[in-house]
Amino acid sequence: MKFYLGVHQPIWLTRVPDIPLLVSHRRLGHRRTLPRALTEWALDSGGFTELQLHGRWQINEKDYVRAVRRYSDEIGHLAWAAPQDWMCEPSILKRTGLTVREHQRRTVRNLVRLRELAPDLPFVPVLQGWTIADYQRCADLYYRAGIDLEAEPLVGVGTVCRRQHKAVVEEIMRAFASRNFSLHGFGIKLGGLSQYAEALSSSDSMSWSRRGRYVPGCGPSHRTESNCLRFALSWYRQIQTTLGSAGLSADGPSSEPLARVA
Repeated sequence: MKFYLGVHQPIWLTRVPDIPLLVSHRRLGHRRTLPRALTEWALDSGGFTELQLHGRWQINEKDYVRAVRRYSDEIGHLAWAAPQDWMCEPSILKRTGLTVREHQRRTVRNLVRLRELAPDLPFVPVLQGWTIADYQRCADLYYRAGIDLEAEPLVGVGTVCRRQHKAVVEEIMRAFASRNFSLHGFGIKLGGLSQYAEALSSSDSMSWSRRGRYVPGCGPSHRTESNCLRFALSWYRQIQTTLGSAGLSADGPSSEPLARVA
C-alpha cells in the first residue's frame, strides 16, 4: 500500500525526494511561481474546505483544469488529481442544502466534465456517500456514465476521514476491494489502517500536523511542531514501521504518474 504524506507547504515538494506527498489545490492555486517536485505527488482538490466555507464550488471546471494542467507542467511528477467532488458529511449537507444523491450526481458529473476537457490529465473518480448503500449507488452512477471503476488505476473513497475507524467504513472498503477496485482512502489514519490497510492500494493523512499542535517546537522558529518537516518525516517513518510490522509497505511500487484508462 502506498501512503501519501499530506503536507500544507508546497515547498516541501522540493525537499523530500523519496516520499509520496499529497498537496491541496487550496495551497497552490494562489501561487505565481510553483516548486519543481523531486518526488511523486497527488493533488487534493480541497473540496471539504471549499464546501464548508462556501456551500458550493467557487471555481468552475475549466479553471480547475487550467490549474491542474499548470501543476502538471510546472511542478511535474503529478501522479493523480482529485476531482471537484462533493462530500457527504451531515455538516456539509447542511451547508449546501442538498441531498446525498445530489452530491453524488454532481461528483460523477464533474469527473465526466473534467475528462472531457482534459482527457490527458490523471483525474481519478471518487466515491461519495454515507452508508454502504450510498456508495454502491455512487458506483452505479459512474457505470451509467460510462466509467468502468474496475478498470480505473485508482478509485478514491471520500467522506471517511472523520469516521475512518468505524466498522461501516471497513465494510465499505472491503466491499469495493472485493470487486477489484484499486482504492485510495482519503485521510485514513492508523486507526483505520490497522483494520483494513490490505483493502487499499493507497491512502493519505496529515494528522501529524494536528498532533504537532500540542508538541513544543524543535527550535526558536517553531512554536509547535504543526508545521515542521522533521516532525512530519518522523511521523511518516512511524507509519512505515507500523505497516511493515503488519506485512504492508507504505511505499508504492512505482513513482510513475497514473495513466488514465479510457
